[in-house]
Amino acid sequence: MKAIPVLFALSALALLPAQQRDYPVKPVPFTAVHVDDGFWAPRIETNRTVTIPFAFGKDEETGRLDNFIRAAKALRGEPFENKKYPPYPFDDTDVYKVIEGASYTLSVHPDPKLDAYIDRLIEKIGAAQEKDGYLYTARTINPLEPHPWSGKERWVLEGVNSHELYDLGHLYEAAAAHYAATGKRTLLDIALRTANLLCDTFGPGKREIWPGHQIVEMGLAKLYRVTGDQHYLNLAKFMLDVRGPQSKEEGAGNPYVQAQMRVVDQTEAVTGGHAVRAVYMYSGMADVGALTGDTAYVNALDKIWDNVASKKLHITGGIGARAAGESFGADYELPNLSAYNETCAAVGNDFWNHRLFLLHADSKYIDVMERTLYNGLISGVSLDGKTFFYENPLEATGNAGKDQRSPWFGVACCPGNITRFMASVPGRFMASVPGYVYAQRNDAIWVNLYVASAADIKLDNGRTVHMTQETRYPWDGAVKMTVAPDQAAALTIHVRIPGWARNEPVASDLYRFEDRDPELAILKINGKPVLLTLDKGYVNLTRTWKKGDIIELAMPMPIRRVMANDHVVADRGRVAIQRGPIVYAAEWVDNPNGKVRNLMLPPSAKLTAEYRPALLNGVEVITGRALALAYGAQGQTVRQEQPLTLIPYYAWANRGRGQMMVWLPAIEVMARPIPYPTVASTAKVTVSGRRSPAVPSSAIWM
Repeated sequence: MKAIPVLFALSALALLPAQQRDYPVKPVPFTAVHVDDGFWAPRIETNRTVTIPFAFGKDEETGRLDNFIRAAKALRGEPFENKKYPPYPFDDTDVYKVIEGASYTLSVHPDPKLDAYIDRLIEKIGAAQEKDGYLYTARTINPLEPHPWSGKERWVLEGVNSHELYDLGHLYEAAAAHYAATGKRTLLDIALRTANLLCDTFGPGKREIWPGHQIVEMGLAKLYRVTGDQHYLNLAKFMLDVRGPQSKEEGAGNPYVQAQMRVVDQTEAVTGGHAVRAVYMYSGMADVGALTGDTAYVNALDKIWDNVASKKLHITGGIGARAAGESFGADYELPNLSAYNETCAAVGNDFWNHRLFLLHADSKYIDVMERTLYNGLISGVSLDGKTFFYENPLEATGNAGKDQRSPWFGVACCPGNITRFMASVPGRFMASVPGYVYAQRNDAIWVNLYVASAADIKLDNGRTVHMTQETRYPWDGAVKMTVAPDQAAALTIHVRIPGWARNEPVASDLYRFEDRDPELAILKINGKPVLLTLDKGYVNLTRTWKKGDIIELAMPMPIRRVMANDHVVADRGRVAIQRGPIVYAAEWVDNPNGKVRNLMLPPSAKLTAEYRPALLNGVEVITGRALALAYGAQGQTVRQEQPLTLIPYYAWANRGRGQMMVWLPAIEVMARPIPYPTVASTAKVTVSGRRSPAVPSSAIWM
């Protein structure tokens, strides 16, 4: 099968005329949205100037780039010393992911040096490709002794651990990004040769196969969007349809790789299922379902989403509770100290929820996406862009390794995923923050995220609407939107009222606010109040819009205590603190004596919000008074009131390692008292409910 030449204009990665079906709602491309706020713009710039160069350096330093060089020498028959297979068969993807992120940055920040550097990387990748299109350095370096996970022959262990298709999926994502950004076909042609090999090898009447680690489904769908070649979409669908216990593939029936049943029959994120693999597969199912019109995929996804949102979602938006297998736990199994919540799973969770919004135009998916985005996703990268978290627990003891950020990992999937997510992402159905702000269909616009920005939104009906947002979100709930259509026109603007502003943390009974906030959001058009009539979480503003019309949204941001469903054993008798979309944590460095795990937050404790521009690149902190608990000499509980400071969860571990806690005990039985100091008293404390002789406030607590 020959690759179809790509003849259409590059700038849009536009769909070819032959492509009929698609998502009902379309995201407004990132290239149309210029973010200039104080929260996201610095992060995107840090990713461009710090994290991407840093990650490329690590790819070189750790031998990931050298894998391609060694594979090329093996193909040419040239001598080379190190014929040992790479440490992991998926190391190739760490190069692909950073190329993807770097390519996206080139779309808005032309950089000849970076462009030339990527060209050199692509030359090395192309040289490592075998004649028939096969590209997998873990085998090509030494075909007689490939990586043990690879199997003695191509594809034989793909259903579990070889990652041959996983590598190619990330290659396809990178190739589409590079082509979109530069117009160069170099990486795209490499990708298409591998895709044509897959189409010649697998499919009805050929070899049946599905990926042990999903993402190739998304990648093939993206190649279909670029080329219009139906073979790529057909293969993505085939790989989904043959997955399951009926398959002859190694791994058939294994819930770890979501093969316990056919994908269209699945109804939950199964216990023990690898979380990243799962959300990548769900995203691929959404793509294929949208592009083929197969509603069976969408029906399955709706059931799976209900399971995750009601039983398997951490308050930070993290998913994948278990370290064992990097997997989902059982229903309501949401631990804090041992919570895994891989950064890659947060990235995939946002991919999936954004796609579900495009299918259903329902804000409940944006609510989960936003919760993950502002909390459990950006927690994965440090404020300076140079260190990372692989796992994101909700409590920490301060242990070395687990509770401190790392500059790299042996399995380095998370840093690369951060580079491609935090880049301003163009393209049709993979977008980071700028591409998540708006969506459109026909004569309608959806406002999903509140970010100070300017956008030129091209509608399906030919109209162009310029929209600006002025806001300090997420620290302030006031948003001013100025609407300027190219000419006066009847349009509907769907303004999202976030779940947190509607007394609903998520669209399920998994979490609830302790008290119902009686103060509602206020919406105005040109200074006149609008009735808040909600439709799937949006207020639908239908009118003839003209240049200079102003929408004002005021969302109160009280400090909210969040409680978990009683079935979540780890959070019984505890509260989490949230303000706006931000979840808070107590961290050692901000609280007396560097301890937080012995704290208790009484229900009567008054909490106050305060913006501190010099702290952690500028954050809103929450302060109040807590009780520090300790065991007295006779075993009685000693309670001492002390100041409490909470910071946004995403910012923890940027000032060294130490204790951290999201879910604070609200009742004494849930607290963890520490040994009481044996020094003379000068400060008042409470012992077993009675006043007692005091101890010095400078006493060192264990």
